[in-house]
Amino acid sequence: MSEEARARDNLVATGKSLFDRGLTFGSTGNLSLRLDDGSWLMTPTNASLGALDPARLSKLDPEGRHVGGDAPTKEAFLHVEMYRQRCDARAVVHLHSTHSVAVSVLADIDPADVLPPITAYYVMRVGTLPLVPYYPPGDPALAGAVSALASRHHAVLLANHGPVVAGTSLEAATHATEELEETARLFLLLRGQAIRTLTPDQVAELRRRFG
Repeated sequence: MSEEARARDNLVATGKSLFDRGLTFGSTGNLSLRLDDGSWLMTPTNASLGALDPARLSKLDPEGRHVGGDAPTKEAFLHVEMYRQRCDARAVVHLHSTHSVAVSVLADIDPADVLPPITAYYVMRVGTLPLVPYYPPGDPALAGAVSALASRHHAVLLANHGPVVAGTSLEAATHATEELEETARLFLLLRGQAIRTLTPDQVAELRRRFG
């Protein structure tokens, strides 16, 4: 089986897993993979992640031009900007997952780092999470806002919209997105409670050990 065929099957299986577990719904969310030749596979526009067809996935060339399959997601530029700013990225996951979106609309969050370091795995898989100001879905201006943060952060949270997460593999990007969603859920459950987050020294030690 060719690299591209494996990548297509991987995207379809990952999309179905995310959909079946309620991390995406309807035709929301989009996934992409970068192939060895620099081209990309992306989920098509208006497609449910739970019912993807590997033969109809969108293909973009290294310049971001649509060269095969169905028309790509209208948020393809989010993926392209993450790849352009992060040379190690091989996959990008963008979801409208419920708890992450809920956090993105709160008025009192820190836009420089939306979620506190509640768990070690959040620090290891997500790190700091900046908030990107609100833009309408598909607005090209959103590309510049994401690009300005992507070189320093592999995960960002779009205000009133949802997370965009890059990873060195589709598995890594998916695991980080899931960790973000679970931390957002914990954060909402704990609001109003006195909590004990990891200390700056504990966070620094995790980054020293795990990068």
